[in-house]
Amino acid sequence: MTGGPGTLGEVLATMTADPSVVEEVVAAARAASPDIARLPEAENRRHIAVMVAAGLALVGRPEEPGDRVFAAAEALGADRAAQGVPIEALLRGVHAGRIRAVDIALARGRTAGVAPAEMLDAFVAFSRFAGALERHVISGHHRAVLELSRTARDAHTQVLRRVLNGEVGELGEEDLGRAGLRAGERYHCVLSDVSDPVRARSLEQRLAGCGGIFGLVEGRLAGLAPRPPAADTPLDGELLVTAPATRLPGIRSRYELCLTAVGEAARRGLRGVHALTELAGETALAAQPVLAGLLVDAYLGALDRGDEFHRELVRTARTYLDHGQRVDQTAAALHVHPNTVRYRLGRLTHLTGLPLEPGEGATVLRTLCWWWALHTWADGSSATPGT
Repeated sequence: MTGGPGTLGEVLATMTADPSVVEEVVAAARAASPDIARLPEAENRRHIAVMVAAGLALVGRPEEPGDRVFAAAEALGADRAAQGVPIEALLRGVHAGRIRAVDIALARGRTAGVAPAEMLDAFVAFSRFAGALERHVISGHHRAVLELSRTARDAHTQVLRRVLNGEVGELGEEDLGRAGLRAGERYHCVLSDVSDPVRARSLEQRLAGCGGIFGLVEGRLAGLAPRPPAADTPLDGELLVTAPATRLPGIRSRYELCLTAVGEAARRGLRGVHALTELAGETALAAQPVLAGLLVDAYLGALDRGDEFHRELVRTARTYLDHGQRVDQTAAALHVHPNTVRYRLGRLTHLTGLPLEPGEGATVLRTLCWWWALHTWADGSSATPGT
């Protein structure tokens, strides 16, 4: 700011409009609570964005927070209860997020030259608001737990969570039977990227034809189904990964693979129903981020992500490999002349010293390494520990 000391209101207005503030608060909450960290980041961000904006807007104002803010707090508590997050874990995340928001505001206030007395008065008011907000979070969580405990649905979800977490050996046939499962049957592990409880319930209804049981596990709708979802299941833009069927003792390992596959598929923008085997390559490679970084250094270390021409070369090479190393199809996909594709591939070979096009030494594994390095470089996720 210029023109003398700023006001706390100006500082907080700037924070409210800054998306990095929400990201830092989310990161603090996830770091403080492993149960919160297991949820998708977008699910954490969904509630925190509303409450951070409301909290900052209300600091220093005499009026009481509106019903909308407290409703958001109660919804946060209820959703985390439905997702199986204990209240203690939830509050650890809430406290850590609150502390981070205050730290950011204090630091920016000092930089802007806000008077200490103004900052002290405002944050006394904020503490009162935060206490009221926390009470509504607890209330929402408690009410949801009571509602869930009255239903057979919650009992089924608890069994589902235990099976997916590898505790099937601790469940008797009676426990499994009450949830609609049989020890000797084979089931498909089904996992979605849906974390919102309302959307999860809607998706579950659309999957009713698969049979089995579904529920929120570690923040995502998951299920065990005797029949896999049909490829044309109406998903409204959601993502669903299905593992091959196996008996219950083998479900845990397939669930872990589905977790990796869903994360990688979502990162690549995939939607709809996908078999786990269809995503086998991406899933296997996603489990080796350090090796991916080493491969990027070895293959593309001469390139600069800040150079638009280098980014264009990588886009062309990725498209080339994704289209079966066909120059004509690559050119059509990029809307350029085939000679342009050939020129760019030649320039990439010149810069890296490694041939990409078919020829001597272009084995299947070498092509796989190229594909992995190019996608990792383009995603910007090739940081190698120690560099």
